[in-house]
Amino acid sequence: MSDILFPGNDFSTYEKQDKVLVGVSGGVDSAVCVHILREQGFAVTGAVIRFSPAHDKAVEEARKAAASLGIPLEVIEAGEEFERQVVQPFCQAYCAGRTPNPCVLCNPTVKFKLLAARADELGIPFIATGHYARVEQTAAGQYHIAQPASVARDQSYMLYRLGQDILARLCLPLGEFEKEDIRQIARDLGLPCADSPDSMEICFIPDGDYAAFIRGRGLEDKPGRFIAPDGKDLGPHKGVMHYTLGQRKGLGLALGKPAFVKAIRENGDVELGWAGDEFFSGMTLRDVCCAAGGELPAGDYLVKIRSAAKPVPCHYDGNGLVRFEEPARAPAPGQSAVFYGGGLVLGGGFIDQILD
Repeated sequence: MSDILFPGNDFSTYEKQDKVLVGVSGGVDSAVCVHILREQGFAVTGAVIRFSPAHDKAVEEARKAAASLGIPLEVIEAGEEFERQVVQPFCQAYCAGRTPNPCVLCNPTVKFKLLAARADELGIPFIATGHYARVEQTAAGQYHIAQPASVARDQSYMLYRLGQDILARLCLPLGEFEKEDIRQIARDLGLPCADSPDSMEICFIPDGDYAAFIRGRGLEDKPGRFIAPDGKDLGPHKGVMHYTLGQRKGLGLALGKPAFVKAIRENGDVELGWAGDEFFSGMTLRDVCCAAGGELPAGDYLVKIRSAAKPVPCHYDGNGLVRFEEPARAPAPGQSAVFYGGGLVLGGGFIDQILD
């Protein structure tokens, strides 16, 4: 395998048998990530993070994967940090009628932070994961997450809040591959995970029932009422944690034509709009970060308002206000807006308010 994998971090100059700590999950992506790095000459140690008791099965799968790959495995305990940085904010956001993305919260504050800390303890200079993204370095010397070869698998959105200290030592070898390429490599290696299904749910809520998870923690849902597009009170709803902006299905209403969730008010009321009207001219952001450090400058960018969305043109005013070049469908407060330019992640922030 040729040395084509690391266009940003200049890993073509590493000393043979330099060490790398790879996040291992037991799935096909991290397993092939290990293989690729070993082919490149790295000495690989695996690491699995136990985020909560719900991850015990994942830890066991990681142990099996490490054994089959013939690498040592570190188990990193993250329970308290994960609870504080990810689970609590996630639950609070849902109870407030927002739509958080826990992976965006976890990556900079828990996952990559703990991987880097363990790597430092072990004297390992590099860290790696099986994310579909790349790391590139600009002429000015800053590192950026970059979009991968696989448009369909692009995970750059999830990594936008990683800092320069992490990016400078991060290897993302899967950024050069399509998913089927990775599966084929795994088949060729005889790995049992080659055709394992992709995980689609939030890792700490494996059954996907967010409301039950939050109620099980003793948190109360916020009650409220459905408000029709004409302002008519349609009666009580199930609680704000059951709804998100842009939602059409599961409303349980017969209005004669399709409707969607247009807004979730602070008092708990869910304001509806008619399907086709769920496009908005702009949004405000909070906690905006700049990949290069400092403040994200005003300017024209491409922006993603959800992980699987296509980047769309916008103008950012430098102070949290975003205006779309053309109205965008249902930006959801709590989700992230990630800015791109030239295929690089330039910054982003959390969606706060939606503008008609």
